[in-house]
Amino acid sequence: MEPIIALRGVTKRFGGVAAVDDITVDVAPGRCFAWLGPNGCGKTTLIRMMLGLARPSEGEITVRGYRIPRHSREALSRVGAIVEEPRFYPYMSGRDNLKLWAAHYDRAAAGRIDAELDRVGLTDAASKKVDAYSLGMRQRLGVARAMLNDPELLLLDEPTNGLDPAGLMEFRQMVRSLVDEGRTVFISSHILDEVERMADDVAIIQRGRMISYGSIADLTKGSASGAILVRVDDVGAAERAVLDLPFVKHVDAADGGGKVRITVAHSGDQELRATAERLVARGVGLFELSPQVASLESRFLEITGTSAGELAVPEPPLQPPTGPTFVSKQKGA
Repeated sequence: MEPIIALRGVTKRFGGVAAVDDITVDVAPGRCFAWLGPNGCGKTTLIRMMLGLARPSEGEITVRGYRIPRHSREALSRVGAIVEEPRFYPYMSGRDNLKLWAAHYDRAAAGRIDAELDRVGLTDAASKKVDAYSLGMRQRLGVARAMLNDPELLLLDEPTNGLDPAGLMEFRQMVRSLVDEGRTVFISSHILDEVERMADDVAIIQRGRMISYGSIADLTKGSASGAILVRVDDVGAAERAVLDLPFVKHVDAADGGGKVRITVAHSGDQELRATAERLVARGVGLFELSPQVASLESRFLEITGTSAGELAVPEPPLQPPTGPTFVSKQKGA
């Protein structure tokens, strides 16, 4: 199956700074792909280039089988996007903003307005002026707008900004429902916890370069921070019992309550079984045993070797076109 997005050696320089540095990656159709990195690491610049709003200094971009920017109109005819904060006419209602946007597509786009407002939970607020919308409501209206051309691909730049916890959960569910419909969702984000909950694949970005790429399951499975947590009747005896197992790297008490954390090279079924058998054979009372799966956050910090706050490189403040003018220049974006 051909990738819906293919990047080959894509680089974007601003003076002597490479905001995007030699990126080569394929995005498979029908999945949620997250471009993960701190603010200022080139996420927005990359999305602008995929939409034809900026030209790469080097490399090749293909979207839906079409070269960008040479065949942008064809490529973006079934692409929806949010770039940075979505912009609307504040003195018009949410519904009227969508009607104005839909007029730049085919007749069917107007017929999708009610369904998309319902999808993002804005049916009751559709008649209110956008000036009265919160940031989270504008983000959701941006998603509704991006869906008007029935896109195969959604490009969403930091789409969870301004959402409260309930809104975050609804957004995750919406993204997964879009993927279930066979659409591809490309999300840029710096929020590791949210990415882990909604994405299938992730690329980790550091100073404009992609330093790791794969499915979330594969990335977290490869972490050195895997562990097995046991609850026992004798912590000291448990520590002594498992310390010489070949896969055990470190053993220590964990948060009281008779719990022991066993750091391991891998926490698969064989390791779990061997741990349980060893404890029972040594007469340790075993009440609970469970694998501790590494989080994407721990894997991110392990891969980058630094804190997220130290990774950012200021991204040039290019402002995307706003309002319907944007649609007329790049139909489908």
